Amino acid sequence: MSLHNRLPAFISDHYEVHEWRHASAILAHDFPDEWQDIIDVLTAFRLRREWIEVGGGNKSRVSGFIDSFLEGRGWRERLFRTGIMVDEALTESPTHKVDCFRNGIGLEIEWNNKDPFYDRDLNNFRLLFDLRALSVGVIVTRADELQQIFKDLGRGSSYGESTTHMSKLLPRIEGGGGAGCPLLVFGITKALYVDGEGDEQRR
Repeated sequence: MSLHNRLPAFISDHYEVHEWRHASAILAHDFPDEWQDIIDVLTAFRLRREWIEVGGGNKSRVSGFIDSFLEGRGWRERLFRTGIMVDEALTESPTHKVDCFRNGIGLEIEWNNKDPFYDRDLNNFRLLFDLRALSVGVIVTRADELQQIFKDLGRGSSYGESTTHMSKLLPRIEGGGGAGCPLLVFGITKALYVDGEGDEQRR
């Protein structure tokens, strides 16, 4: 079964989706509860105009929505203590925090960070996969096509070329940034944009 046959129609129609090393098959067959959580949060998500027009401080409203939804399903921010043991000497080498983690599945939200954050995420996923602490890495980011909306709202300079968007992520993955870790990437598209309050534009 192909990736898009595995995805609900809403997800295929509203997100730009890419996978590596059969990530969706692993999620669907080995982690069905976590897979359903991911499907549910992506289905519930809408990109609201006010979230773009007003800065989110340390955490964007996009990240806040996804974090809060998954926290309600038992996902947690997670920092792993890792290190290297040489004889009796342990040198600690902690990983970066994973935004949302549950049962071996890690999900990172990269809405509008500097694009080197992708390197951090992919290196983290690679290391945790090699240590058998992670089975699949998921990244939710923005599709390139949203740039026109940002420009129309006068926010284009806040979402610049050097920030996190799909065309900055894909070459890193295709160049081996995630190594052997199965990866699944969702890009938020214009189809999720809601220009106003409430849910009247839900599709």
